[in-house]
Amino acid sequence: MSRTPNCLLQLLRGASRQRAYTLFIIGFKFTFFVSVMIYWHILGEPRGQGQFFNLPVDIACPRLVPPPPPSSTPALHNIFFLETSDRTNPNFLFMCSVESAARAHPESRVEVLMKGLPGGNASLPRHLGLSLLSCFPNVRMLPLDLEGLFRDTPLAAWHKAAWRRWEPYLLPVLSDAARIALMWKFGGIYLDTDFVVLKNLRNLTNVLGTQSRYVLNGAFLAFERQHEFMALCMRDFVAHYNGWIWGHQGPQLLTRVFKKWCGIRSLDESHACHGVTTLPPEAFYPIPWQNWKKYFEDVSPEELSRLLNATYAVHVWNKKSQGTRFEATSRALLAQLHARYCPTTHEAMKMYL
Repeated sequence: MSRTPNCLLQLLRGASRQRAYTLFIIGFKFTFFVSVMIYWHILGEPRGQGQFFNLPVDIACPRLVPPPPPSSTPALHNIFFLETSDRTNPNFLFMCSVESAARAHPESRVEVLMKGLPGGNASLPRHLGLSLLSCFPNVRMLPLDLEGLFRDTPLAAWHKAAWRRWEPYLLPVLSDAARIALMWKFGGIYLDTDFVVLKNLRNLTNVLGTQSRYVLNGAFLAFERQHEFMALCMRDFVAHYNGWIWGHQGPQLLTRVFKKWCGIRSLDESHACHGVTTLPPEAFYPIPWQNWKKYFEDVSPEELSRLLNATYAVHVWNKKSQGTRFEATSRALLAQLHARYCPTTHEAMKMYL
């Protein structure tokens, strides 16, 4: 008879330990979820732009020749930027990316697709960034219809199911998916919103950049419409999907697809095959992500010219550098890039930073 209370006591103790373990797991997951949400909420949001702004009257819009009228189908070498979160207030780096692309390509359309923009005939939100970018006659800011973008692609079913589950990197993974679908459907040039464009990119077709000797990066892509390489990327995205590993659907995807495309085991074996070319790191990633602080250090004009001699566009590694402040009028590398390649944004920065 004494065994029953003892067994019951053991069960209660076990249940208590199990309950404590369950509460610990729930608490850990909740804390992780909140930290990720806070990270993505503040990512890229500039200080001092939390309220609505119009472009200040003493900042003049540049006088650029308008490009040809847009057709119903985006033309090859249109330039695309994506914002897959609901944010509609571009930070200064985002503004500089679009402005530098618009200035380097006055004959091209620069399409800024933002998920948070209203559709139909609704007017744009009155943000400083949107007001400034509206100055440029070849820039269009359009709502991003993700369901329509993924329709009739291998990514459609994945996107439909993606919002039913929680993953830590859903926003960057969504961006990875959107850019390859965009390149496959329309062709042209895709750029992340943390680039400063130095040169015209129209002579680059079926090209992507090498981040290091081991990894390619999709922050820049230039492909013909419905190119088989992009189709293979979409199929690989679904077949080897893992949303819990950072970069698995982005740089790692492009790297493994290129190796399969060329039949190689190492990127050192080939930099071009079957019509697809990978450019060396200095083309888009002249400063490795490990040295991202270099962008905020003072450099001489001579060193700047030497550093970027073979560079088309500079990737600033916003995931690492976001929130780092610098004086707009300083000799910091990034400040000099802003002053030279996005002067309208630079004038705004001098007023607010």
